Amino acid sequence: MMKTILSVNNISKSFGRYKAIDNVSFSLQKGDIYGLIGSNGAGKTTIMRLITQLSPLKVGEIKLFDQKNNQQALKHVGAVIETPAAFGKLTVQENLKLVAIQRGINDSKKITEIIKFVGLTEKVHTEAKNLSLGQRQRLGLAIAILPEPDLLILDEPINGLDPSGIIEFRKLLKKLNQEKQITILISSHILTELYQVSTRFGFIYNGQLIKEITKEELDKANQSGLVLTVDDVSKAAQVIDQKFMEKFTVVDDKNILIHSLGIDSSKLNRELVENGISVISLTKEEKSLEDYYTNLIGGIKNAQSIKN
Repeated sequence: MMKTILSVNNISKSFGRYKAIDNVSFSLQKGDIYGLIGSNGAGKTTIMRLITQLSPLKVGEIKLFDQKNNQQALKHVGAVIETPAAFGKLTVQENLKLVAIQRGINDSKKITEIIKFVGLTEKVHTEAKNLSLGQRQRLGLAIAILPEPDLLILDEPINGLDPSGIIEFRKLLKKLNQEKQITILISSHILTELYQVSTRFGFIYNGQLIKEITKEELDKANQSGLVLTVDDVSKAAQVIDQKFMEKFTVVDDKNILIHSLGIDSSKLNRELVENGISVISLTKEEKSLEDYYTNLIGGIKNAQSIKN
């Protein structure tokens, strides 16, 4: 049975007459990397601030580890929201030592391990104000994960990073999720990166959660993967089922869609040929998360314009 880490139930938030969040509900299961997607002002940051109690919740309910609005539960949550929280005149090591004192952590080796984990060993004695943007993001992440949280909340963590920094940050998130078993809630404008790391997606529009979808469902909806054209679909389907772990769909009497772009196409081709199947073509069919998001929002806007 899956363990629920976060449960958001019918929350709303207004600032004067402006309704930032309107009756939003979703949940995170242990091991999820949940990508929260929406334009500026859609409500992503407000949701994260409500979860971490940086903003008071008056409508709806938020449960962390089955505990309602509990400060004790927040001790198991790490967060980097808006800007990484670090003292500019303190070094990387001093910032983490301060957090360790605040959280009752007495293990100096743990600080060294975290610094190494986020790739800041060479900057250990550098003041935070002298770090690059990417390095400050790493420090913010180190501060958030030092207490070994069960849930990590990241608001636009790759904003301003160069391509190499984005790739390195992506690897860090995957390591946190896979090696340290941390569940992650993350938002980003760079949807290609959210696609790379997330297992589930929630789409926010005008303060409302308009769609939730798993990565597998997204790929299926987008028909992303490898399109295999053969002379014997039935026989090819048997070979793929027996020799490969990838999911696939028989499209018609000539084509099969394999729902993965990571399959070894040369091995696939060889297996099919060795089993007497003629491979006519093998092509990549790839639609992006951006395409899905654009079509989703476009459909809502069209429906609203017709209604009005």
